[in-house]
Amino acid sequence: MSDTRRRVKVYTLNEDRQWDDRGTGHVSSTFVERLKGISLLVRAESDGSLLLESKISPNTAYQKQQDTLIVWSEADNYDLALSFQEKAGCDEIWEKICQVQGKDPALDVTQDTIDESEEERFEEIPETTLLVELPPCELSHLEEIADLVTSVLSSPFRREKLALALMSEAYLKKLLGLFRVCEDLDNREGLHHLYEIVRGVLFLNKAALFDVMFSDDCIMDVVGCLEYDPALVQPKRHREFLTKTAKFKEVIPITDSELRQKIHQTYRVQYIQDIILPTPSVFEENFLSTLNSFIFFNKVEIVSMLQEDEKFLTEVFAQLTDESTDDGKRRELVNFVKEFCAFSQTLQPQNRDAFFKTLANLGILPALEIVMGMDDLQVRAAATDIFSYLVEFSPSMVREFVMQELQQNDDDVLLINVVIKQMICDSDPELGGAVQLMGLLRTLIDPENMLAPNNKTEKTEFLSFFYKYCMHVLTAPLLANTAHDKNSKDLEEGSTKISPVCPDNFQTAQLLALILELLTFCVEHHTYHIKTYIMNKDLLRRVLVLMNSKHTFLALCALRFMRRIIGLKDEYYNRYIIKGNLFEPVINALLDNGTRYNLLNSAIIELFEFIKVEDVKSLIAHIVDNFYKALEPIEYVQTFKGLKGRYEQEKDRQSQKLTRYRRDARSLDEDEELWFNEDEDDDEAEAEAVEKSRVEDDYSDGYGKYMEAKKGKQPFEFVWIPIAVTQAILVSAGAANGANNGKAPVMAPSSPPATPNNSSSSSIKTVALPATPVVKTALVGLVDYPDDEDEEEEDEEEEEEQSPRKRPRLSS
Repeated sequence: MSDTRRRVKVYTLNEDRQWDDRGTGHVSSTFVERLKGISLLVRAESDGSLLLESKISPNTAYQKQQDTLIVWSEADNYDLALSFQEKAGCDEIWEKICQVQGKDPALDVTQDTIDESEEERFEEIPETTLLVELPPCELSHLEEIADLVTSVLSSPFRREKLALALMSEAYLKKLLGLFRVCEDLDNREGLHHLYEIVRGVLFLNKAALFDVMFSDDCIMDVVGCLEYDPALVQPKRHREFLTKTAKFKEVIPITDSELRQKIHQTYRVQYIQDIILPTPSVFEENFLSTLNSFIFFNKVEIVSMLQEDEKFLTEVFAQLTDESTDDGKRRELVNFVKEFCAFSQTLQPQNRDAFFKTLANLGILPALEIVMGMDDLQVRAAATDIFSYLVEFSPSMVREFVMQELQQNDDDVLLINVVIKQMICDSDPELGGAVQLMGLLRTLIDPENMLAPNNKTEKTEFLSFFYKYCMHVLTAPLLANTAHDKNSKDLEEGSTKISPVCPDNFQTAQLLALILELLTFCVEHHTYHIKTYIMNKDLLRRVLVLMNSKHTFLALCALRFMRRIIGLKDEYYNRYIIKGNLFEPVINALLDNGTRYNLLNSAIIELFEFIKVEDVKSLIAHIVDNFYKALEPIEYVQTFKGLKGRYEQEKDRQSQKLTRYRRDARSLDEDEELWFNEDEDDDEAEAEAVEKSRVEDDYSDGYGKYMEAKKGKQPFEFVWIPIAVTQAILVSAGAANGANNGKAPVMAPSSPPATPNNSSSSSIKTVALPATPVVKTALVGLVDYPDDEDEEEEDEEEEEEQSPRKRPRLSS
């Protein structure tokens, strides 16, 4: 399998008449029992999977092209091609095909055999009548020749016979000679017949005929014949365009005459296909498959020949980066490199890899850094296209370059920052270039393509680099347009007045939408880095300012950014949203939207529906506590009533747990310290239940020592007894004298105080325990303590002063 002679690339022709690369492998010819015949097998060199299994049928026409190509059709619209790495391998397989079909390997095409329907039609006709006899190549017979060429197109067998006849005795060249005679005589009828003849010959779809027609001696005559379409009143002037208008520009002189000829030929054939020939009908599409192949493999050969000329490419990049190069010359150089990269897409993957590595070694990325910062719009557009080819080929190569250049350049001249600034400064009203650059940036920061096996730290290193040196450039327009947002007290309740900070300019709004789209992508794929950036810059608050924009698409982008954050269900984000009261601009937008049933309305409701369905408890409590009164009138959906229901269910669930679980130990908050230090009369507190085993152990140990000391009439030894044990002793003893004479260390109650006992107080607070302890606790954020009502009223008054549009809070 390591034999390079048998190494091939498999191509198939798609519906758009373009060749699709199906993979690289090694070809062999062997007998396949299932197919009952000798077959061509191609197994992938990567994993050995079967790329191609094609029986060599006696009825299939195979064509050998350019020494390393074998092309054939397996069905009416299914063309295949094998591109060999070496000519010897192509010759070997070609001989095998010819051996199976009984053909002469010296031929470049095996003859088509007729299908079954044609066999039945012609089986009784003498063999001599099946041969195509061409009329004499004379002016008087042009109509007869045209009729013959047109009539054979429906029969693959007769097309093949006609092609063979045209190849003999230089018949094609004689026909093209008649074209010059007709044109000199202004014989329009003859010229119209020649148009039909040449068009029909192209539809014969034979590479051998193309080699003759597209040679330097004949191609302009072919173009001339195609100018005289009978449907046109006046002939087109295609030859004038190709010879006078279209100028071949050599940015660097090409010394290889063969390469120069190949470039001219490819351009002219492409012109014939795209401009001169009419769009083929459904029945004619397959007729030009060989013409597509001819152009495709010409481009492959051009790129290969240029790539091998190291002096040529070195000179190109030397002049491209030379400061003394004038703008016109640099524009031509950039356009050449762009066209060069476009041609490279026809290369096989391994050759394309070598091509882009050659460009990288020659300094393509530093050159792009220079030309992308130029004022010439055409140069910048071409440079963007080149950059897109490089990013599509290898994002890792671009990332590696920008991290290395950090050691040599300032932040402002980093390639990625140049790209970001180019995106921000796009002068196109539709931001076409900015959209393209945004897509490239997205590819570069996508962690999915940062999994190179030879660089396991690429993801961490590049994302750290990007957020440190590039993110501030990307977010600068967003922060600048939301920098001076102030809640104006002049805005009336329900007003739709737009804050002056919001961009009303459509182009600016589009740019901010692109930036938000990229930031939303970061939220989804960059967990740690983007979270830190959002928290440090308070980015979500700034983004939500755009909810006031008159451009609904921008408000939706801001909402989508928040939706992605909430969709992560990350409590760090949730606490950030609650602390900043960041639901307020969203709810204001919903209320300002009124009864309009539009995308903004649906998107906001979906946000709250997600919170309800996913039962995000902290956000539910925050929304119900602060905004339910404002949202309660919305009844055309059950979302907000559902949030209230979730809230009530959680309150009930927590209340039921109070009798079974004790609250976790925690430090005293300010209210509890105040209660202990100032309320000397509130001596009674509620005890916490402790585990049964611990109570029994501590009780038996402490109480036993106490009884031993009493019976032995020994001096009483003070034994510290935990308060929980003391509680148990007092309960079991019934507290006979009605007072607690034993002192225990004061501990913080873990629940609000019960009704205080009026027993005598002392400097150390004693706690009278009820016979049946009642433990009460509360879920933070869901249940308010009665003692906190005054504090909540003060908070509400402060918040109402800060935010005049705030809706009434849900009363506790």
